[in-house]
Amino acid sequence: MLLCIDTGNTNTVFSIWDGEKFLAHWRISTDHRRTADEYFVWLSTLIAVRRFDLDINACIISATAPRVVFNLRVLCNRYFDIRPLVVGKPECLLPVEPRVDPGTKVGPDRLANAVAAFDRHGGHSVVVDFGTATNFDVVDADGAYVGGVIAPGVNLSLEALHMAAAALPHVDVTMPERVIGTNTVACIQSGIYWGYIGLIEGITRRIKQERDHPVKVIGTGGLAPLFDQGFDLFDAIEDDLTVHGLRLIHDYNKEMGNG
Repeated sequence: MLLCIDTGNTNTVFSIWDGEKFLAHWRISTDHRRTADEYFVWLSTLIAVRRFDLDINACIISATAPRVVFNLRVLCNRYFDIRPLVVGKPECLLPVEPRVDPGTKVGPDRLANAVAAFDRHGGHSVVVDFGTATNFDVVDADGAYVGGVIAPGVNLSLEALHMAAAALPHVDVTMPERVIGTNTVACIQSGIYWGYIGLIEGITRRIKQERDHPVKVIGTGGLAPLFDQGFDLFDAIEDDLTVHGLRLIHDYNKEMGNG
């Protein structure tokens, strides 16, 4: 079995691939202080609940929070006797190298998104990934990541608004019934929701204008369905896009004799 670990700034997703399908996806808060032993106790308990055999023989890691990588490596080495692949490291090969400015370090989740989007939807696409940041990842005709856009994430914007303005409450993200709010909570919800609708529409429209071909827009991340309620923002929504990309990158390295 392959263990795919996608570590973001807020949450870390552990997914188990049995060679044909993902058996499970589990989410835990990202914390660089969490030890390999703690990861193992948590993960093995969840595996036992689902009654899986603990037969993990390969691992691949994507980490936008670099400080957690050490303990994840220890987890793989100590408990599964595996040397994991880490996306973004020189030893981890990609099907197509990114085409960006020299010296630019591309987030590993963005590389995985590009690989997965190309596999499922072909070239000329853009992935809108709702995480701590809202990323727009542009994929070329041959599957290469060729750049994109980074905007503040939805929850990050809400938290910043709450912290900067003491009188404003923290609210949940939801689609308001009306644009014009008649109380403080409704006003904030409207600003966040319709503001991000406008951001997604505006940025994807400008990306399309800069490309020579029609572009498919793929949404991923927990909030993607919320922002696609009847607005046709996305051609597809893929809730497992990043881990699918990790699985493909692992398979490619295995084919190349690198894992």
